Amino acid sequence: MGDVVNLRKWRRAKAKEDDASQAAANRAAFGRTKAQKQIDEAEEARRRTLLDDAKLEPGPKD
Repeated sequence: MGDVVNLRKWRRAKAKEDDASQAAANRAAFGRTKAQKQIDEAEEARRRTLLDDAKLEPGPKD
């Protein structure tokens, strides 16, 4: 036979675990510092510049 479980305690523990996992997801998604955001923006700008510089301009029509 299985163990007797208090459902109220189980639900509270489950809710606490769910809240902790949601908090971890939010920290990963939104928990970046200002410096990290600036580094990411600078990297994205560098990538865009490299891509734009590599584009071939259409020549004059002959």
